[in-house]
Amino acid sequence: MSPTDGTPGLTAGGGTTGGGAAGRGAAGRGAAGAGRPAGPVTFKAGCPDCRGRFELAAGALRLVIGGSRRTTFYSFTCPACGVAVRKPAGERIVELLTGGGVSTLRSI
Repeated sequence: MSPTDGTPGLTAGGGTTGGGAAGRGAAGRGAAGAGRPAGPVTFKAGCPDCRGRFELAAGALRLVIGGSRRTTFYSFTCPACGVAVRKPAGERIVELLTGGGVSTLRSI
């Protein structure tokens, strides 16, 4: 996968308006930058187990923000093979996911 932010495994794309995060601003924000998605946001992701590639709605992802890089990650269940996938989330991924409405848990 070739995400727009350089982090393997996840990109944000728009719903009905088309285009990815680069065309609509960070995390799918509208052109005015209102901070809210212009439509349903989907995230392109890949499974390291079955190598499947798919789009997930914000409700299918979970974000955990920990006290360090090692404890900050996002997770989802692969719709193709059912495996639980957990991947590290850098600053840009955190920004995309939170801006796209993904449920976030902060751990201490």
